[in-house]
Amino acid sequence: MKGIAAGIGVFVLSPLLLAGTAMLMATSSEAAQTTYASFACVGDVDTDAVVEQVTKILNGASAKDVHVEGLSLPEEQVPNARTIVATGISLHVPKKGQIIALATAMQESRLRNLNSGDRDSLGLFQQRPSQGWGTAEKIRDPVYASTQFYEHLLAVDGWQQLTVTQAAQKVQRSAYPDAYAKWEELATALQKAIAQTFPDAAGTDPDTTSSTTSCAATEDGSGYGTIPEGSVPKGYSIPGDADPKARTAIVWAMQQLGTMYQWGGTCTAPRGPDPMGRCDCSSLTQQAYAHAGIQLTRTTYTQISEGKAVSPKALKPGDLIFSRGSAARPEHVGLFIGSGLAIEAPRTGKPVRITPLADWDILAARRVL
Repeated sequence: MKGIAAGIGVFVLSPLLLAGTAMLMATSSEAAQTTYASFACVGDVDTDAVVEQVTKILNGASAKDVHVEGLSLPEEQVPNARTIVATGISLHVPKKGQIIALATAMQESRLRNLNSGDRDSLGLFQQRPSQGWGTAEKIRDPVYASTQFYEHLLAVDGWQQLTVTQAAQKVQRSAYPDAYAKWEELATALQKAIAQTFPDAAGTDPDTTSSTTSCAATEDGSGYGTIPEGSVPKGYSIPGDADPKARTAIVWAMQQLGTMYQWGGTCTAPRGPDPMGRCDCSSLTQQAYAHAGIQLTRTTYTQISEGKAVSPKALKPGDLIFSRGSAARPEHVGLFIGSGLAIEAPRTGKPVRITPLADWDILAARRVL
């Protein structure tokens, strides 16, 4: 079985960039060389210790209370690393590719989503709008930036036979081509810690096999049994035939797993300090699709008119499903993610979670793609 999702689901690769591969862009490793002297030096990394430390944070411990070897700002760096790994898993990128991406982001930004850099460089990978990486707004989206990096990496012939430094340099074209090597051990430890939080993540690596399948899942998802709140059920992966934009929306929504519900919340900063940046049911679906380039209206009452109506018996991944209230005026919306499952921001006091359709009384469904 190929991978899982992220806090994240599995992507079928979107088409690789048709142009620009031959003119891959210079980014600002040079800026990173001088800007981040305050970060911890990285020598030999105790992989087991890093895995233990990062796992504590991913399991809910405050990053301010956990020292992670090699990371000076784990409360900011670990979530960004998780996004990079989750996106790689979703795109079926093997483990080595995820390590290359992490090492690159460590060198370019120290895993920080920067607003500036050398010339017009931005974000985790210090990608440049002027060099064709996308708009500044898009580059500042960690999922978009990670996807762009992976697409360029996968377009490099024989990248898996290259060293981490060689592969990163093929994408970044840095003025400091040897700078990525020093991050390989820490990147490897981070990838190991993060990937193990996603069931069957090893399945994304062609050198690794997994015996887990989604055969236990039934059409209503009840075969998964009890799903711990905020987690991805073991054996789940986004169906291979899902629309690429639906995949992007699902991946983004799953990255919010475990964040607390906030009625009226915008879902623009679910892990931030402001409760109103958290998600309610309709802002979760709205923002998930916004990250896929699809604009939805804000409320459940208006999303019931989005796209076209579909039968609840003929759902496809990415469909909106509605419950509570009435079919004409439902009070709750979730996102169908395939395999009889949906992701939702349920109600006050509950986190964003995945639930089986067996728990839903579906009044209506809409397809917005």
